[in-house]
Amino acid sequence: MDWSEDAARNRDLWTRTNAEYTDAQAARKWALDEITWGLWDLPEAEIGVLGELAGLDVVELGCGTAYMSAVFARKGARPVGVDITPAQLDTARRMMAETGIEFPLVEADAGATGLPDGSFDLVFSEYGASIWIDQERFAAESARLLRPGGRLVFMSTSPIVVMCSSDDEKVHTELVRSQFGMNRIEWPDGSAEFCLPHGERIDLLGRHGFEVERLVEVQAPEAAETHPFYSYVTAEWGHRWPVEEIWAARKRA
Repeated sequence: MDWSEDAARNRDLWTRTNAEYTDAQAARKWALDEITWGLWDLPEAEIGVLGELAGLDVVELGCGTAYMSAVFARKGARPVGVDITPAQLDTARRMMAETGIEFPLVEADAGATGLPDGSFDLVFSEYGASIWIDQERFAAESARLLRPGGRLVFMSTSPIVVMCSSDDEKVHTELVRSQFGMNRIEWPDGSAEFCLPHGERIDLLGRHGFEVERLVEVQAPEAAETHPFYSYVTAEWGHRWPVEEIWAARKRA
């Protein structure tokens, strides 16, 4: 199966997800003044991986309803949102009209955006292209889009989640999948997700001219509750093992 078929599958998934969940959450998400990460809404102020955003050219790959790009704009950055799902981008445009926050939106596959080489200081993805396209394509396009010295920051699923996930997508407390050969995972809803072990991820980023700066393995806070929509994993599980991880890498000058 090639990348275009995966793109069609995942576009269908996110069209459904937009109707079921993300469109209804858009107003709350677009009202945020601060960046929060992942299932547990962890504040960027605590994690501290992004740094100063004012004045940066930022591209969000797999932006969905583009609420993160809206926060970037509030912080003084110049964001561009890229997504392959028209329904998600329609929601983003509605929120632009309601909030007055505007920035370019591009309907494109995040592995082939069509944007000019070396146009950005920061490539960002929170559960967007960082898990929904082949990771070779994600790394290559990120490197192409960045200026020398620019940064790639993304959140993805932790490999241990995949290793503990059964075919029904439920996350267990025992290993059920192999780490070796991990890459493309097909789920029962028809979607295709991508995840790499840490060693392979580091090698991949290195091949595309990146130096890894940080890896944050996210722990759910004690007071966290299981997400009402993404309930495939419990908050209790996420307090014991990382559900999510944040990578920061810099393109070599």
